[in-house]
Amino acid sequence: MCNRARFDGEPETLWGSAAKLFSDRPRDNRFAPKELRPKSRNYVIREQDGDRLWDVMTWDVLGGQAAWPMTNVRKLALPQWRTLAAKPENRCVIPLTEFAEFTPEKHDLHDDKPPLKGEMWFSVTDQPVFAVAGFWQHTAKGDGFTMGTCDPNSLVAPIHPKAMITILEPEDVDTWLRGSYDDVVALQRPYDPVRVTVRGPVFPTRGRDRIDT
Repeated sequence: MCNRARFDGEPETLWGSAAKLFSDRPRDNRFAPKELRPKSRNYVIREQDGDRLWDVMTWDVLGGQAAWPMTNVRKLALPQWRTLAAKPENRCVIPLTEFAEFTPEKHDLHDDKPPLKGEMWFSVTDQPVFAVAGFWQHTAKGDGFTMGTCDPNSLVAPIHPKAMITILEPEDVDTWLRGSYDDVVALQRPYDPVRVTVRGPVFPTRGRDRIDT
């Protein structure tokens, strides 16, 4: 499950969006688009009344109503998620420059501390900023979003065999935001592994970008 990601940028005219926000930019320490984490507030792009603009939402589409932040959604046939997926007004795209998955195994860093999992960071070679398929809704704690996931490609699968985030081709952004439910399901597919690179494992909590042997 992707729970770490980055967007190294600011609102601009990506995928036909206007370089302005639906709502005011927040001024608090939970607004950190360069380091996306569950419950942080981040940029998304959505449509309303014919306008495609940027917005700021919390990375938890259920607004704290589950035992953990609902950051990723895959089973779109479930009634709760089908309702969101079927309505174009509840779809969004999340701009990213990298996303991370933790290694399945823990690593001994030979620093007299307990072994820990490393972070593997993925980027898209043909899209320095890529669009991730997402959904959003109003919650009691404000607007929240989630990223759609799909089967992992052959690069992600050894690290996270269950799923990867759904990365859209630029020409598919319009379909995601405006198409039918069946269109959305058809786009729920893994991104070409030849066009993805990975680096790691890195261990930021230990200030390490490699394993000493």
